[in-house]
Amino acid sequence: MNLRVVAQAAQRACGVPARGQYVHAQAPAGTAASAASAAVDVVLLGTGLVGSALLALLATPSAAPLRLLGVANSRRQHLSQTTREDGQWPWLPAGDGAPRDDATLLAALDAGHAPIKAIVDATASEAVAALHPQWLARGYRVVTANKALAGGPLAGWLALQEARGADVNYGDAALVGAGLPVLSTLRRLGRCGDRLLALEGVLSGSLSWLFNRYDGSVPFSALLHEARERGYAEPDPRADLSGADVCRKLLIVARTAGFALEADAVQVESLVPATLRGLPVGEFLRAPGELDRCMAGRYAEAASSGCVLRYLARLDERGRASVGLTAVPPGHFAASLSGADNVFAFNTTRYHAQPLVIRGPGAGAAVTAQALLGDLLDLT
Repeated sequence: MNLRVVAQAAQRACGVPARGQYVHAQAPAGTAASAASAAVDVVLLGTGLVGSALLALLATPSAAPLRLLGVANSRRQHLSQTTREDGQWPWLPAGDGAPRDDATLLAALDAGHAPIKAIVDATASEAVAALHPQWLARGYRVVTANKALAGGPLAGWLALQEARGADVNYGDAALVGAGLPVLSTLRRLGRCGDRLLALEGVLSGSLSWLFNRYDGSVPFSALLHEARERGYAEPDPRADLSGADVCRKLLIVARTAGFALEADAVQVESLVPATLRGLPVGEFLRAPGELDRCMAGRYAEAASSGCVLRYLARLDERGRASVGLTAVPPGHFAASLSGADNVFAFNTTRYHAQPLVIRGPGAGAAVTAQALLGDLLDLT
């Protein structure tokens, strides 16, 4: 792991300029974080796109109440009790850092003087996510963009709910909608005695971008390559095309609304032709012919009736759930999406005649990192 320079694209997206060897920010007079003044001590796990974007935000004045004690990926880490000085992190030098050791990461938090100690999980690791209940039980706060536990087997979700206690102990705004106020809205409605009757929406920023752009004029695979280059799609885009990511998000939304669903209760349509599912990722990317033919056929069928394609998630009041590609007419709320927008339409006992609609960017490191920062600041 090289923590010397945060990716320039993440810095630009977050409004943080690159200076010197690392990310710097001019701290306002009298607000430089210190062991005495920090409200929250933080350890960050994950230095990919989202983790790097969060590092950029942690170097801004908005993060003054937070003190970053450690940064780690799956192999290496940097730790220090010394925080920003003149808006810098001098303890993040060039080089690979020490080997990853969770015991020392937690010891750094325990040795900190801030009253609140938080672990940020910006990974996609199932093993890391499985530790969330344990960390909560030990008194740490957890802020996460990792869907593996909340969107995994129901037993994991139930263990998490038992451990999290008050919602303030667990920041999960980044799990669904890249920080759109989806889960917080559902909880607020529930506290008011409202109940979800139906959900329909586009829950994947990558699939939204693909089908907002796809008009049959270029092969679908060409857009898929562009989505990978833009950081919208996973390195192996079958993770998006399979519907697994949308299924996880739908499970999180459904469970937050009170539906105790297992993954096998969700009907999932994969967009990956069966012959391409078992190929190494490189071969899949070099063999797009069948995928292009399938998508061209679906597009032509939808266009013949004046419709557009959208990958929709659906849930009804009986807990019946599905995700899949759907032809929607021009008047449908999802037909007018643009970019990587997500949209969630909630019908509830009180929003019945007209749904409550939440719409906005559903992909991107900057907005996801902002959701993590917001959850950290909420701890204060």
